[in-house]
Amino acid sequence: MEIKSNQATGNRPEGDRILDAPYVFTDIPMYLEQLKSEKSWSKNDRNAITVYKSEKVTILVAVLKSGATVNDHPIDECLTFQVLAGELKVETEGRVFYTTTGQMMSFHSGLAHSIQAMTDSEILITTYKD
Repeated sequence: MEIKSNQATGNRPEGDRILDAPYVFTDIPMYLEQLKSEKSWSKNDRNAITVYKSEKVTILVAVLKSGATVNDHPIDECLTFQVLAGELKVETEGRVFYTTTGQMMSFHSGLAHSIQAMTDSEILITTYKD
């Protein structure tokens, strides 16, 4: 198996990190701390980092400031998000859900949904290609 890494960028100059290998260790608290210390967090209402990416699965750690909204977000993949901290308001198909720490939601591909952070929130997002 070929080991795949990202490239350092101006926003993340710390260097490469492994995204796909026979195994990938992920220190979620470290990434949450990193996300909240980056310029993107002070300038924007959200920040995220990809911690695993294969042909079929992508995993992100994300932080959202209270009030941040992702509107009518249809995706071409199945999606699951787990709330690590905070509270989110989720709207899909005319229904409203409030998710809090320890809860998760899953969506089939193509299903439009909106997510709003009711408080500063930390989430783990996984997408799966059909």
